[in-house]
Amino acid sequence: MEARDQFLTDFRGPTLGSIQPNSSADEIFQNATLRPILKLQNNLFIAVFKNYISKSKVDFAQLSVEKKLQFIEHSIQRDIKFRNALKGMVIALFTEAEFETYIKNSSALNKRMMGMLIERLKNQVQLFDLQTAF
Repeated sequence: MEARDQFLTDFRGPTLGSIQPNSSADEIFQNATLRPILKLQNNLFIAVFKNYISKSKVDFAQLSVEKKLQFIEHSIQRDIKFRNALKGMVIALFTEAEFETYIKNSSALNKRMMGMLIERLKNQVQLFDLQTAF
């Protein structure tokens, strides 16, 4: 397992965001683990969300920007299967120690994870207008 853990931490890259001496355990986990994974998986998240749009019954391209942002947020918050798939894409890149940390406070960390992912997708909403289908 040590080789896998080392590979994952090297592959993901450095901590993103600052970690201060007074940072909470959740904030440290967010910046040391979640942010690098979300950055690494960004293109995959874009592809997965494009696929989600193409399978939905919504004409995403015709929505106003405000409605597109709401669609992104509501899709992740309300579609439990989709949210769980996205969480799995992140959790799969945890080291064993990170998973142990995660399961101790999964509810709060899930909120952080999904909140950051929602913001990441919202900030890239223009990518979903280009070609929704593959």
